[in-house]
Amino acid sequence: MSTKKSYDVVIIGAGLSGIGAGYHLKDKCPQVSFAIIEGRSAVGGTWDLFKYPGIRSDSDMYTFGFGFNPWKNPQAIADGPSIVKYINETADKFKIRDHIQFEKRVTSSAWNSADKKWTLELSTGETIDCNFLFTCCGYYNYEHGYEPKFPNSEAFQGIKMHPQKWDTSLDYSDKNIVIIGSGATAVTLLPELAKKAKHVTMLQRSPTYIMNLPKEDATANFLKKVLPAQWAHQMARWKNILLGIALYQTSRLFPAFLKNLLKNGVKKQLGEKYEEKNFDPKYNPWDQRLCLVPDNDLFETIKSGKGKIVTDTIKTFHADGIELDSGEILPADIVVTATGLSLQLLGGMKLFVDDKLVDTSKIHAYKGVMFSEIPNFAIAIGYTNASWTLKCDLNCQFVARMLNYMKEKNFSVVVPQFDYDKLTSKPIVSHTCIYMYAYTYIVTCCYK
Repeated sequence: MSTKKSYDVVIIGAGLSGIGAGYHLKDKCPQVSFAIIEGRSAVGGTWDLFKYPGIRSDSDMYTFGFGFNPWKNPQAIADGPSIVKYINETADKFKIRDHIQFEKRVTSSAWNSADKKWTLELSTGETIDCNFLFTCCGYYNYEHGYEPKFPNSEAFQGIKMHPQKWDTSLDYSDKNIVIIGSGATAVTLLPELAKKAKHVTMLQRSPTYIMNLPKEDATANFLKKVLPAQWAHQMARWKNILLGIALYQTSRLFPAFLKNLLKNGVKKQLGEKYEEKNFDPKYNPWDQRLCLVPDNDLFETIKSGKGKIVTDTIKTFHADGIELDSGEILPADIVVTATGLSLQLLGGMKLFVDDKLVDTSKIHAYKGVMFSEIPNFAIAIGYTNASWTLKCDLNCQFVARMLNYMKEKNFSVVVPQFDYDKLTSKPIVSHTCIYMYAYTYIVTCCYK
């Protein structure tokens, strides 16, 4: 007869956020027992899932990496395999892997006020209990990406795939490739695919702001030569945090200035290959996320003639390509739909409080880390205008401090309460919260 396992804390997800959460619990709450439930068979989350060519970070690794484990690779804009290696090394270095249960997905979580516990149902048929639930499983569906319905797409006789489900055995040598999309994935794919392909076209409905950065951070690499690793890492981290704040503030205060600065930067790189319509978004910088280009790779590919950007809309698919509303036809052997992710909160699990199914679209978020009226529950969601890990790190520290406070005061339950009389509602955003990394404080609502 098996006994149901019980923990003080259960963390869902063993990606960047989950490994960070595990570290902070071990470091700050050594008395707490915890388990990390991971639906896949490996550590790494997004970085282990995505396998498309050229996958890399679109934030520098001194802020995207962990503050407690120095990034030693000289590349500040790192490739996917290097990031996976770093996450795995972190999990082993701090003995976090010992707490991970792989190939188990949480299908539902139910809070019982009488027992003051969460009961989690797993895909394996098991159930486990915990006092506190911390979801670190991101915001998108791991099973499939977002792909809109394209006119007559069934007529296309070539290969069509989404980057989330990239076929690593695909030979795209000497092929004509069309990438549909204008975000970080498309900007990454174009120069990488062009190394083998005959030609690569990035087809975008509207442009994105693009900023060139060196792949290596010269200041950070110098600091690593003359200072201990942790000191150098923290100094580089804070340098980039402050630069990020300055860039964002400039975008808010002087949007026209930054817009022209970014466009002129691209124009300088491309010269006669520059086309205004391909790099002139209709919104202001940081209304959407900027795309980073390391060491001019996108621009060098366009100048070489191996790749190009086309701004237009799709009229129809043909057997061997795509016809645009302008009348231009893009020949294609392969079409890559870099059209985004399918959003999915909490890894798709159902959430119950005292047998009542929670509609997460109707509740309020407290500091971007807890939900109103949901007991002993936290989430890790990153920034939109800075490195994901910075905000998740704050969330993890918040949870650790709160657990210690509850233990000190002998509280067993914490519940954020939304003041409907004094507060107004708006959609959750995190882009302005980067300042929390420089200045934070705690307000908790606990009861026995």
